[in-house]
Amino acid sequence: MENKERILLDATLNSVISQHAFGAELHNGHQLVAFFGRVDKGSIQLNIGGEVKVEMSPYDMSKGRILVNQGQEK
Repeated sequence: MENKERILLDATLNSVISQHAFGAELHNGHQLVAFFGRVDKGSIQLNIGGEVKVEMSPYDMSKGRILVNQGQEK
């Protein structure tokens, strides 16, 4: 059974953790780790301080997946 419950939120990138992971902060101050999806790795150009949309599970608010926006593609 696949769970489709997801939350979309705006976040600001505030640190680089690895090549595919960033420290991020929601507008309410909540800190999380934002990851690229496997397909998105080569298609996004991001900078510290940049705004992104993250997809999060309501069951684990400590991490989220960075979604590709048209303005962020190479």
